[in-house]
Amino acid sequence: MDARFVLAWSLLILGFCGLYPYTVSAQLKQNYYANVCPNVETIVRDAVGKKVEQTSVAVAATIRLFFHDCFVQGCDASVIIQSTGSNKAEKDHPDNLSLAGDGFDTVIKAKEAVDAVPSCKNKVSCADILAMATRDVIALSGGPSYAVELGRMDGVSSKATSVEGKLPKPLFNLDQLNTMFAANGLSQMDMVALSAAHTVGFSHCGRFANRIYNFSRQNPVDPTLDKNYAAQLQSQCPKNVDPTIVVNMDPISPNTFDKAYFKNLQQGKGLFSSDQVLFTDTRSRPTVNSWAVSTSAFETAFVSAITKLGRVGVKTGKNGNIRRDCAAFN
Repeated sequence: MDARFVLAWSLLILGFCGLYPYTVSAQLKQNYYANVCPNVETIVRDAVGKKVEQTSVAVAATIRLFFHDCFVQGCDASVIIQSTGSNKAEKDHPDNLSLAGDGFDTVIKAKEAVDAVPSCKNKVSCADILAMATRDVIALSGGPSYAVELGRMDGVSSKATSVEGKLPKPLFNLDQLNTMFAANGLSQMDMVALSAAHTVGFSHCGRFANRIYNFSRQNPVDPTLDKNYAAQLQSQCPKNVDPTIVVNMDPISPNTFDKAYFKNLQQGKGLFSSDQVLFTDTRSRPTVNSWAVSTSAFETAFVSAITKLGRVGVKTGKNGNIRRDCAAFN
């Protein structure tokens, strides 16, 4: 083959890689730490297990932390950074103020456990620990276990201003959800699968109060809500309720990672509008109906989706580093 053709073709390929960074997907791989910290997954799993034994809140808190991290500047643990006098970090943006402290603590405890092993100390990124911890809390709460791709570096920037417009809102419709997820290389099916993380955890009343009190002039209560469920929410969240009061996202099995989320949607028991729309919109309803009856189909789709999520905006090489303290830059 002509050498000039080979050179031109090589340059073309490199050009495409620059245009489509997600196709390169950084150098993530399973067993990334095999030579420096071979037992890292066991160490993290044990630390996460101890945290979940202390409080089940850690399950949803850790999953949500991973999602909020990856959707803003990629999966680089930048959401864990504490603000300083000269920098307001991601975690202090209004959209992140409801992130439960137990999620941050899960990662920090796992990091301490990893660094307690001399050969592992300062060799494993906080971003990878968050990815592993997310897998572990899902499995510990009854969801699927899966192989986690590793090799992320920790980000070197965390600014509250970078969060604006990057995270889905409880009132989003299907088009808005699809647009936001597509911006991160995720399909509608990925979005529906990842939304099922709402099968665990809780929400503050203020996040959905409009649906039970002032949805519209004609319908104070959102008509897509099951009437009994709406009444239950009103009793749990009376008007002018203490803003710290929370309710379970899943009224049936709030501590178990399962397909009940989809059954709830079929019955008008999705807590957020952005949950219920997955059933009311005919474009996504078939997926909801399918996964409401098949655990294996849902879990397969979820593992695929969260693996793709873990590849978003990954930092490698000089674009990041390994933090000594997950909450502070080196």
